[in-house]
Amino acid sequence: MITFDDFLKVELRVGRVIEAREFPEAKKPAFILHIDFGPEIGIRKSSAQITALYRPETLIGRLVVAVVNFPPKQIGPIMSECLVTGFHNENGEVALCVPDKEVPLGTRLL
Repeated sequence: MITFDDFLKVELRVGRVIEAREFPEAKKPAFILHIDFGPEIGIRKSSAQITALYRPETLIGRLVVAVVNFPPKQIGPIMSECLVTGFHNENGEVALCVPDKEVPLGTRLL
């Protein structure tokens, strides 16, 4: 079990996808996302294995929830700067974790 203090160490923040494109160099099918987390955090890049349920053009403008305080991770030729969250469905495809209403960019999940 983790404590509430442990949970608070993970910064889950809301951002808006401002750019999405195919990531052909990835080992598993993925997109490269550029996500705007507002003025405090700025724009971060992420590799997201969400190609089964989404197309790049449908991701632009979408709100997503991501962990923003992991250290950057090299994924092929890009440095991933946040971890976009989602849930596996019954087929193992990833559905994004998203707020169901508009909230300010950078808002922290508590």
